[in-house]
Amino acid sequence: MIAGENKILSLIKEHKSGNPIGLTSICSANEFVIKAAMLNAKKHDNLLLIESTSNQVDQFGGYTGMTPQIFKELAFRLADQTNFSITNLYLGGDHLGPNVWHDEPANSALEKAKEQVKAYLNAGYKKIHLDVTMKCADDDQTDSPLDSSIIAERTALLCKAAEEVVNSRSNQFQLPVYIIGSDVPTPGGAKEQNNSMRVTTPEEVNETLSQTKKAFADYGIAETWSRVIAIVVQPGVEFGDDNIFSYDRRNTVELKNQIEAHENFVYEAHSTDFQLKESLREMVEDHFTILKVGPWLTYEFREALFALEMIEKELFEISDRIELSNLSGVLDSKMRENPKYWNKYYHGKDDSLIKFKRKYSLSDRIRYYWNDRNVKSSVIKLLQNLSLEEIPLTLISQFLPESFEAVKSGEIKNLPEELIANRISTVLDKYNYATSGVNS
Repeated sequence: MIAGENKILSLIKEHKSGNPIGLTSICSANEFVIKAAMLNAKKHDNLLLIESTSNQVDQFGGYTGMTPQIFKELAFRLADQTNFSITNLYLGGDHLGPNVWHDEPANSALEKAKEQVKAYLNAGYKKIHLDVTMKCADDDQTDSPLDSSIIAERTALLCKAAEEVVNSRSNQFQLPVYIIGSDVPTPGGAKEQNNSMRVTTPEEVNETLSQTKKAFADYGIAETWSRVIAIVVQPGVEFGDDNIFSYDRRNTVELKNQIEAHENFVYEAHSTDFQLKESLREMVEDHFTILKVGPWLTYEFREALFALEMIEKELFEISDRIELSNLSGVLDSKMRENPKYWNKYYHGKDDSLIKFKRKYSLSDRIRYYWNDRNVKSSVIKLLQNLSLEEIPLTLISQFLPESFEAVKSGEIKNLPEELIANRISTVLDKYNYATSGVNS
């Protein structure tokens, strides 16, 4: 799709005109999650925004092994499988910047970041979050944040690189929109649980906007400022292993008033996972118009698979002809063999507590292991085993109760893949309510 205005920009304009609608950002590279999101969006005729993060997908492949072009091809293939219209499919890049290369000097890290951003634009991504807030190796290493003027300059530097691609291919795709700022934990999740969460101040918002706008002018891209639509702030929401910091709109009154004074801007909120749907709705009403969700969706995916594994055991554990998937055992074995995605995040007084967190933490570090070859094989075996005979409704009621009525009424088929998608959709429907005010 080339013609017409970027639909995200149109949505933001409608929100700013007084209609409190929002947009859910699905931040996941999990194929089951993406397919579930497409099925849900198709059902409700929603615009679907799928985002990949800077550590998931980059010009070198990221931890998923995918470049932006490969990720786009994956998304389009899944859209074809689900018969989802690509005119409603938008791809976004999250936390694009020097984050992955922060242990290098700034010049080197920023050069790689420029190529990363260009790779995203060349693949046709239409929403770009520029995040240069992480310090590089030769920056001041004190606990103080990176100077706001440096952040503004580096943001403009990356945006100029992006616009070079836009200008060279302006007749081939819609103009992208940009998100700036990052008052959130490092990409990948919070490492510690705090007793309280800070809320971004209106003064910080104003400083970021004014300095970045000036930097855009200094770098000769002032006209691009009209496509900078949101700033990332911390509204006081976050989650840890087993705790959730819930949204309290009383703490964001000044933030709400501040952004209303800026004609073209809204907020983007990260880490909105595990909030009540009513809280999510309040966030949209308070101009946190773009709501990012990721770990909650893969958490539900994991819950669905573990529930299916329990069903598998009930059906076939005493069978001498069916080899069980042992999915949870395979997963934990792989996490212990390769602990780099969780050992900085999970702490406890003994091994049993850490094992519990590996399996059940809300942070869902399991999501980094679904692409492992042995884990994939275990998932395939689980789904194959459960396709040998129809799953009894009694076991669906026991282990996947949210799907019981959906299967019984014929809304979904009694198939493992549809049970998984339905579990994920229970979360997506909360975001549908938050962004529209209408229950699904």
